[in-house]
Amino acid sequence: MYRVWNIISTYSLLLITGAVAALVWANIAPESYHHVVETPLWTGGPFGTIGPDGVRVLTLHYLVNDMLMAFFFAIAAKEVWEAVILKDGSLRGRKALTPLIATLGGMAGPVAVYLLIAVLFGVLGEIQHGWAVPTATDIAFSYLVGRIVFGPGHPAIGFLLLLAIADDAGGLLILATFYPSAPLVPGWLLLSFGAAAAVFVLCNWLPRRLDRHKQDRPNSTWVRRVLGFWPYAIAGALSWYGFQQAGIHAALGLLPIVPVIPHAERDFGIFAEGERHQTDLLNSIEHAVKMPVEWVLLLFGLMNAGVEFSAIGAPTAAVLGGLMLGKPVGILLFGWFAARVLRLGLPKGMEMRDLFVLGCVAAIGFTVALFVAAVAFAPGPHQDAAKMGALLSLLSSFVAIAAGRLAGVRRVDR
Repeated sequence: MYRVWNIISTYSLLLITGAVAALVWANIAPESYHHVVETPLWTGGPFGTIGPDGVRVLTLHYLVNDMLMAFFFAIAAKEVWEAVILKDGSLRGRKALTPLIATLGGMAGPVAVYLLIAVLFGVLGEIQHGWAVPTATDIAFSYLVGRIVFGPGHPAIGFLLLLAIADDAGGLLILATFYPSAPLVPGWLLLSFGAAAAVFVLCNWLPRRLDRHKQDRPNSTWVRRVLGFWPYAIAGALSWYGFQQAGIHAALGLLPIVPVIPHAERDFGIFAEGERHQTDLLNSIEHAVKMPVEWVLLLFGLMNAGVEFSAIGAPTAAVLGGLMLGKPVGILLFGWFAARVLRLGLPKGMEMRDLFVLGCVAAIGFTVALFVAAVAFAPGPHQDAAKMGALLSLLSSFVAIAAGRLAGVRRVDR
């Protein structure tokens, strides 16, 4: 059983604190809120959004969303990477197939419902670019609600975490592929992947190569003790800059560096407590940035959840419908297909009714949905309405609790 309560509850509490503060501020003094969020901090520098005059402008919103949130996505990518590549990884082999196939349904269902609602409202041409907003699952809130519905010992909790992390991995891929932040200049990616390759060769492969047949491993030891994480920090900065210049969302800029950092030999599970005892560099870096990322999420909520209640519109209905209807139906249908038709089965102790209720839990979009909404739409009514849909998806927690009771889900507390 994954012991993720402390990290997830902390992320959730700070994130929702920032979101509530933003909602109150934006509805009491909207001009003041937007002035603070969008006030230029640095004009003409190397970082920021490109303005109409071709000059980059660094705002508080850009600082949080594009620069600081890179650490949040790096932590998520670290969990995905370890789950895929390491021995006993939770996304390796046959045991991960049903959750992964259910994840596809949990992304396809919301897109279909979003586009259908847009057609019914007659605004498909105006809001179709936001089709990816309801594909996300908020790991933090879905885990908290999942514990309430299923109990901490239910196998559906592990299934939910696998689905949520795979869902967010898909979200990162969608962001990189379909939502460039500027005109694409792919040549700059050579800087990002070149930095990753260089730091891997110079600080990982080459020292081990030089240490062949040397039991004391002097070169690897020197790199680890003297250089530490600094080469990877420099490579990360270069990779981030390459993503910004390439026009791909800069918050994803640390992703190429994560796989080349020395990691543990086996996976203990997504956000597992056993990782805190690991001394490998990747886990050490995660532990170092964990607390700053908690406060980054508070700032993220503050910078992105400030929408006025009057902003509710067609995008709100499309996002909310995609999450609260498309997500559980898609997860149920694709999960049923994997478990019954493909005969992959469900985890022992989990039933088909649990799969639908799990889909209701996964309908909480919030964090990544807010992020995608800010990227998919230009600032204005459509963006605010889509963000409102992401915020209102928190209502799925009550729907999930009610669905669990109606379906007769049996809690497993240990």
